Amino acid sequence: MKGLVVRSTGSWYDIIGEDDIRYQGRLRGVFKNDNKKVTNPISVGDYVIFEYQQQAEEKVTIMDILPRENYIIRKSTHKTAHDHIIAANIDQAIIIVTVDFPRTSIGFIDRFLVSAESYRIPVTIVINKVDLLSKQKHLDKLEELFKIYTPIGYHCISTSVVTNQGIEEFGKLFEGKKTLIAGHSGVGKSTLINCIAPHLDLKTGIISSFANKGKHTTTFAEMFEMSPGTFIIDTPGIKELGISEVENQELSHFFPEMRALLNQCKYHNCTHVHEPNCAVQAAINEGEIHISRFESYLGILMGDDNRK
Repeated sequence: MKGLVVRSTGSWYDIIGEDDIRYQGRLRGVFKNDNKKVTNPISVGDYVIFEYQQQAEEKVTIMDILPRENYIIRKSTHKTAHDHIIAANIDQAIIIVTVDFPRTSIGFIDRFLVSAESYRIPVTIVINKVDLLSKQKHLDKLEELFKIYTPIGYHCISTSVVTNQGIEEFGKLFEGKKTLIAGHSGVGKSTLINCIAPHLDLKTGIISSFANKGKHTTTFAEMFEMSPGTFIIDTPGIKELGISEVENQELSHFFPEMRALLNQCKYHNCTHVHEPNCAVQAAINEGEIHISRFESYLGILMGDDNRK
């Protein structure tokens, strides 16, 4: 039977079968040998083929993983030279960031955007907790985020669950789509979701019509059905985000403002760092590419481990 993986705990996977019944499955051992460089050979959002185990109908064995349309991946923080797939087969991603309480760095935002761009996954940037921004330096930072990302094609909105700012617009982002929501711990992901889908009650673990059983936990990624045809994948807070599966020579392709200048540099293999007649460097000098974005590009290119 074919099924959709809606929760992954690392050893067991919750699967919704084509019969709309929830099963618990384990991965056939051979896949663990085939995916030595991935900490989780199966992720939330994967479609799998499974078979019943003889001892219990609700326990199944995953026999095959169907090809993925896309996925968001990062370097594992626990296993050197391994990657971790955050979610697969999604229509869009939403990154929740905060100017303060806690602070989300531009470098972290840019790393997430590069990961999404590598699979052409649309991203919306949501700046949350704006009601807490009383200092001018924080208000300036909020304005700067819009100035950096809106001109290069990223939809940005500011939200507050206290004042209800942006909540209606936030809710409309999800309609009819399968959405990954990500960000640092403490940025208010669950609180925002509860505002637009209170029936999920992610804090107290109310049973949803999609999950049928079990409490929500921030320890593992999990998919919920907000309404018919609308799904959300909630993830644990991401502390660090190391870029994976992006080669240096193609990195600039995943910065939209640099991609727009493709083939305008003197050298076709221009790294945009030291070469003469570089269109990207010219755009930076003209203020057409924000310096913080170029700094993020350099950090990734040079293998900088400052991933927070």
